[in-house]
Amino acid sequence: MSKTILITGVAGLLGSRLADWIIENQPNTTVIGIDDLSGGYVENVNDSVKFVNLNLASPTAPEQLNALFQEHQPNIVYHFAAYAAEALSPFIRNYNYTNNVVATANIINNCIKYSVDRLVFTSSMAVYGNGTPPFSEDSIRNPIDPYGIAKMACEMDIEVAGEQHGLDWCIIRPHNVYGAKQNIWDSYRNVLGIWMYKHLTDQPLTIFGDGEQVRSFSYIDDSLLPLWRAGTEAAASKQIINLGGITESSIKEAAFILIDVMGGGEVKYLPPRHEVKYAYPTWEKSVDILGFEHKMDLHEGLTQMWEWARSQPMRPRQVWDTYELEKGIYEFWKKETLVSEAKNVELK
Repeated sequence: MSKTILITGVAGLLGSRLADWIIENQPNTTVIGIDDLSGGYVENVNDSVKFVNLNLASPTAPEQLNALFQEHQPNIVYHFAAYAAEALSPFIRNYNYTNNVVATANIINNCIKYSVDRLVFTSSMAVYGNGTPPFSEDSIRNPIDPYGIAKMACEMDIEVAGEQHGLDWCIIRPHNVYGAKQNIWDSYRNVLGIWMYKHLTDQPLTIFGDGEQVRSFSYIDDSLLPLWRAGTEAAASKQIINLGGITESSIKEAAFILIDVMGGGEVKYLPPRHEVKYAYPTWEKSVDILGFEHKMDLHEGLTQMWEWARSQPMRPRQVWDTYELEKGIYEFWKKETLVSEAKNVELK
């Protein structure tokens, strides 16, 4: 039986790679992809995807989404679109809530209206905030920044939509996902990609604070089949599931693993920023329900991503022209600092 799958954020890492996987592994499946290309690239989108350039939070989005759902009648919706610059979110609150909460509300409305079989929403480890890891899916949501608050609000709205309107859903909390097709040109998010860009442009790898922050990095290929199952397995219905790697690494350890992979590089330590020190989850539920297998260790995963990164064009660095709030902005994110870095890159 044929299925129609709608993926938002289809030009980003999760969206583009899941679209590739579905097209390669699920015959008789049509993939509709939405992205506004603010953080992803159209070159990432599989040619077999029916691509729609759409900002999900724009004033016209409700009308456009209604027409799109009416035309294509998607069976499963994977809502990956988000602006996930967590540490930047206190300085772009309006943008953060608009592009995460309002955009998600527009998707939820149409999932309810057109009776989709299931909505799969990618949330974030940011909903856990500070606490005692490993964080389980039952841990109290206690975010410490606007991005985590936005993701928590989206989760709660989806849960309410399930209770009130019968919407079936699965909430995935991925963590520190990396791999080919990730945006390595963004100045504010995707630390492994940021480091690769810096090395490609003869800059040191920057670490905030002492580098003892602990994360669990997740190679994208290990999560593709589990993501598909999040939308199709009966056991995943109305479940919240952590998804990703099961091995923890400090930020400093990850930097030196990457330096070994790249065959060079140096580390520059910057002042600490407002962030969770220790953030890594439990993983048993993803194994039991989604069949997750941690196959790729960090060294091999970074080796494959680095080979991809070296083949990419030298795109312009993505830098915010102005922030909504300048007070308290970190020195390393001030416009003059980033502009100076960009000029130095152009001169090299």
